[in-house]
Amino acid sequence: MSLDLSDISDPSLGDKELQHFLIQEQQKAQFQAQVHKLTDACWEKCVVDKPSSKLDGKTETCITNCVDRFIDASLAITQRFSAVISKQVGN
Repeated sequence: MSLDLSDISDPSLGDKELQHFLIQEQQKAQFQAQVHKLTDACWEKCVVDKPSSKLDGKTETCITNCVDRFIDASLAITQRFSAVISKQVGN
């Protein structure tokens, strides 16, 4: 995203770029929050003993399954919200 100096005279362009930038940063922050939530949830569920330098097979499988289910649930929720919003916009 580059800003040409001639564009500075148009304040609405700067506002649009700023809004776009802020939306992108908000999405990044939400993604990071989801990753942290996922990490915490799966760690608490799957790592019951003090971790060593390598995960055992059972723990690794648990974490993999936990992540997969978390992603599946997130996608299902997102798709459902999308469907509801589309239905509301269509009415």
